Amino acid sequence: MLLGMGNPELGVLMLVLFIVFIMLGFPIAFTLMALGVGFGYWAMGDTVFNLVVQRTYSVMANDVLVSIPLFIFMGYIIERANILDKLFLSIQLALGNVPGSLAIATLATCAIFATATGIVGAVVTLMGLLAFPAMLRAGYDVKLSAGVVCAGGCLGILIPPSVMLILYGATAGVSVPKLYAGALFPGLLLAGMYMLYVLIRCWLNPALAPKLPKEQTDVPWTTVAWALATSFFPLTLLIMSVLGAIFFGIATPTEAAAVGSLGSLILAAAYRSLTFGKVKESVILTARTSAMVCWLFVGSFIFSSIFAILGGHEPIKNLVTALNLSPTMFLIVAQIIIFILGWPLEWTEIIVIFVPIFLPLLEFFKIDPLFFGILIALNIQTSFLSPPVAMAPFYLKGIAPPHVTINQIFSGVMPYLAIVLFAMVVVYVFPGIALWLPKYLYG
Repeated sequence: MLLGMGNPELGVLMLVLFIVFIMLGFPIAFTLMALGVGFGYWAMGDTVFNLVVQRTYSVMANDVLVSIPLFIFMGYIIERANILDKLFLSIQLALGNVPGSLAIATLATCAIFATATGIVGAVVTLMGLLAFPAMLRAGYDVKLSAGVVCAGGCLGILIPPSVMLILYGATAGVSVPKLYAGALFPGLLLAGMYMLYVLIRCWLNPALAPKLPKEQTDVPWTTVAWALATSFFPLTLLIMSVLGAIFFGIATPTEAAAVGSLGSLILAAAYRSLTFGKVKESVILTARTSAMVCWLFVGSFIFSSIFAILGGHEPIKNLVTALNLSPTMFLIVAQIIIFILGWPLEWTEIIVIFVPIFLPLLEFFKIDPLFFGILIALNIQTSFLSPPVAMAPFYLKGIAPPHVTINQIFSGVMPYLAIVLFAMVVVYVFPGIALWLPKYLYG
């Protein structure tokens, strides 16, 4: 046995050093690779370099990961085709005199747009430029408006086709179509809870969301129908076609993502918004985002392989076993840990670095990895909403009017944070919400 092989203490040290370096601001992907190669050389000698090459190639050859840049490109094209403003206006017209109509229209637009792109920053920024000023001009409460934009913008983490679920599937060895099917109802449930909360709150306290002027609500039904037909239905049809092809086994996630990318180009051309400049910008942004995700995946594969060789999982497994936790308590503890990790880390780091630590324990507690993944997707919503390092409020603050303070935005997102936690409890108590559709479609 080579020096360091099967040395759990070195594995734990490796994990602790990683957390320290991240807190100091070191680049995450390259920190993972450096620690993996360094400790691997200690444990395995020159053999570690063969492992690095194999792990890097395995990421490059992973068919599922090919869908990531395609889905990201689809989202960027739709984002830059000026489809979102038409979508928001059509839903606003359709809601008419519903209490808090602008806020509910914002949530509905976010939910639809979230299915086209899982990029939280893009959705929050776009809705912050489009819907947030519209709500403030209409006299809506600042906190209510801010909370709606931030919470709605995070739905893309959960609602398919979520990039996060693709990464989780590749990490945990779970079928991506099954994950998409499992996440559909919880995603719709969470979006519905957000809308119901806004509706009830605005009905109880109309001052939070004053009624719109009569000229904005008394619109002929033909105008509303035409607005929906030219904005809501085309985008919804594209998204449902992509998801339907995945759910019913007509196409793999990669093939469906390719069709979705082509469909987004056709849709942008139909809106006369397809220009060479927008396509070029979308390609550059897609390459940048995809490169970040793939480097993280390469680094995490190297790190986790060396971590496993050193036996780093054993102390964690022994500790959890010694605590004599029930499956319910283990799930609660695991979700609390992920919630806390969401403060200093992005969801990508949580999925590719820390989730593999929990995976060996799922079999011990007889927990379905698919169900565990859905709970994580719900939980990671909180990492973008919970202070002090909530990214969604900071995205909004960056483009909000000067008089809107970060404390107002933080205060606005707190009710939605509670709703996410309540939704997790509901999904745990009624697991069929997440598990029925995958079982129905795939057995």
